[in-house]
Amino acid sequence: MTFIDMLRGAESQNGSMLCVGLDPEPTRFPAGLKGDANKIYDFCARIVDATADLVIAFKPQIAYFAAHRAEGQLERLMEHMRRVAPQVPIILDAKRGDIGSTAEQYAREAFERYGADAVTLSPFMGFDSVQPYLKFEGKGAFLLCRTSNPGGDDLQNQRLSSIDGSPLLYEHVARLAQGPWNLNGQLGLVVGATYPAEIERVRGVAPTLPLLIPGVGAQGGDAVATVRAGWRADAPIVVNSSRSIIYASQGEDFAEAARREAMRTRDVLAAARP
Repeated sequence: MTFIDMLRGAESQNGSMLCVGLDPEPTRFPAGLKGDANKIYDFCARIVDATADLVIAFKPQIAYFAAHRAEGQLERLMEHMRRVAPQVPIILDAKRGDIGSTAEQYAREAFERYGADAVTLSPFMGFDSVQPYLKFEGKGAFLLCRTSNPGGDDLQNQRLSSIDGSPLLYEHVARLAQGPWNLNGQLGLVVGATYPAEIERVRGVAPTLPLLIPGVGAQGGDAVATVRAGWRADAPIVVNSSRSIIYASQGEDFAEAARREAMRTRDVLAAARP
C-alpha cells in the first residue's frame, strides 16, 4: 500500500482530514510528567492512543525529539503508532534539504530508521535534493511550497520573471511537483492555513496532489476557509493541528482533553467540506 493509498484509507475510515502534530515540549507536559524529557514517549503515546481513530495522519516533528536526545523514544513511538494505528500514515516532519549521498542518508533515516510513510522536504536545492526519497517505493514526500510563517514572503512570494507566465516562486514549486518532479506519484505540497487564498492558487496549479496544511489551531489558521480552498474529492488534504490538541489540558486528563479537541476540530473540518 502506498502513502497515498494510506491517506485515502484513513480519510475514509476515520472520516477525517485532521493530522495531529506531535511536538513534545517537556516544560508544557502535565503534572507528573512536566519537565522530564524521559517521558516524551509516554506523553506522545497517550495522545496517539486517544486520537488514533480521529485522524488522517500523525506528524511527529523530529526537532522536538532530537533536542532532548530522545531519538530512541521517537523510534519507540513510531513502532507504537504502527502497532496501534496501522491504518494511519505517519509523516516525519524533518524539512530536510540536501543533495547526493547526504540526501540518501536522510532518506534512509526517515524511511528505514524511523519507518515513516512520508517526510517533509525543502526543495530549495532542486530536484536532486528530492530524488533520493523517491527511490523508496510507496513512500511520500511533501515539499515546502507556501508556508504559514510571515517570513515565507521573503522568497516564496517573489515573482520569477524569467519563467513563462512569471509565476510566483511557490507557484513554480507547485508546478514542478505536479509535473516533471512527480515521477511516481509520490509528491505532495506544504501550504499554510494562514493563507487560504494561496491554498486555492496552489490547488489550481496542482489539482491532484495531497496538501499538508499546517497552521490551524494555535497559529490562527481558519479551518473552514482552509477546507473550502484546498479539499478536492480526488486529492486529500491533511490539516495539521499540534499545540491546541496535545496541550488542550495541563491536568491528568490531558489525553482525554486532546481527544475532545481533536474530535471538535475533525468535525469542524468535515462540516466545511463542499
